Amino acid sequence: MPFKSQAQRRKFAELLVKGQISPETYEEWNRETGSRRLPERVKKKAPRKRKAATKQKATKRSTRKR
Repeated sequence: MPFKSQAQRRKFAELLVKGQISPETYEEWNRETGSRRLPERVKKKAPRKRKAATKQKATKRSTRKR
């Protein structure tokens, strides 16, 4: 999985130095990211606004006796 931001890359580098992740994991993520230009931070996506469901009027059926 590639890095999404520069902040995430720095955090992983910090974890690597502390020994909490393996060098292989860091290199794998770094390789998948490549030389892409990353944003400093990634914002959370805003929740989708849902459209109010339109209520359908119930149609009355005429009950005819034959």
